[in-house]
Amino acid sequence: MPLNLEAVRGPYLDDLLHQPEALAATLTALRETDVFARIAQSCPVQKFARIVLTGMGGSLHVLHPLAIELAAHARTPLLLETSELIHFYPNLLAPATLVIAVSQSGQSAETVRLLDLNTDLNAGATIIGVTNTPASPLGLRSHFAVLTAAGSEHSVSCKTYVSTLLALSALAAALTGGDITARLRDLEPAASAVESWLRNWQSHAEEFAGLLGNTRDLFLVGRGPSLAAANAGALILKESTHTHAEGMSSAAFRHGPFEILEPGIFIGIFAGNAIARPLNQRLLADIEPTGASAMLFSSDSPHAACRLPQVPEPLLPMAEILPAQMLTLAIAALRNHQPGRFRWSGKITVVE
Repeated sequence: MPLNLEAVRGPYLDDLLHQPEALAATLTALRETDVFARIAQSCPVQKFARIVLTGMGGSLHVLHPLAIELAAHARTPLLLETSELIHFYPNLLAPATLVIAVSQSGQSAETVRLLDLNTDLNAGATIIGVTNTPASPLGLRSHFAVLTAAGSEHSVSCKTYVSTLLALSALAAALTGGDITARLRDLEPAASAVESWLRNWQSHAEEFAGLLGNTRDLFLVGRGPSLAAANAGALILKESTHTHAEGMSSAAFRHGPFEILEPGIFIGIFAGNAIARPLNQRLLADIEPTGASAMLFSSDSPHAACRLPQVPEPLLPMAEILPAQMLTLAIAALRNHQPGRFRWSGKITVVE
């Protein structure tokens, strides 16, 4: 019997289905801005003693691919929650520090406090702000503002998440002396790949509902750049469906969580790049005898809902969030729950 998807219709689903338009708008904005040329001239990574990447929730997780790319260019970025940065690492806000701060609203409590603290200390840290809101504190008070132009978003982050991935990929090229034009060209397939995959959103949600069965707990795991989707995916499962889900590295999953595996637990494993895939395939095989249900999210999965669109490697983190989004719809439909409806908080966090 087909899954009744009427329960999932609402602002969250609308935002999900408009991700291709958001990605196209973001790519246009990234091509038209001069901010990357200015950053390339003023902020080469060699200029700074340290680079701090910061955000909260999905705005922190989205920074994983950038951290890895910077490390590949002989830099050692610090990936810190903004709340931890402002309360426990304020001494990092010094003239020799480059801060890359991500906040989709640009006005979350932690982001505003970061901007205030940097001014109050007269610290002189250079701040690159990545936001969807030009008139926000982050958009107005950063030394350089990278604007995602994803359009308005009414519920749990989806359009702004994938658009931020594009912006950060372009920013990585600017910071490391790469060819920004070539990087933007690599990002061109984003909108069409997502549109093609979302065209079958109903059948994807129905297939996931069948794969989930009587699942009570979910894990999303991956390695390297896939940590972005693993952590952000678990976050949106909690936020949009009020379901217990954990995101972590595939290696960390073996250190403790593996021991609780039994029927009723679902593990979504992001196959990842050529380095990660053999390790993740071994994890999949090792889970099988436990009775838990595990699926590999990859471009060659036998399950359409788990099959990622084939995209250039810079776009893989964007493709990986798609099955996590479909999991939210499947769970919401199974529970007759409208996803993305906040109960105890809101889209913008106003308390540190």
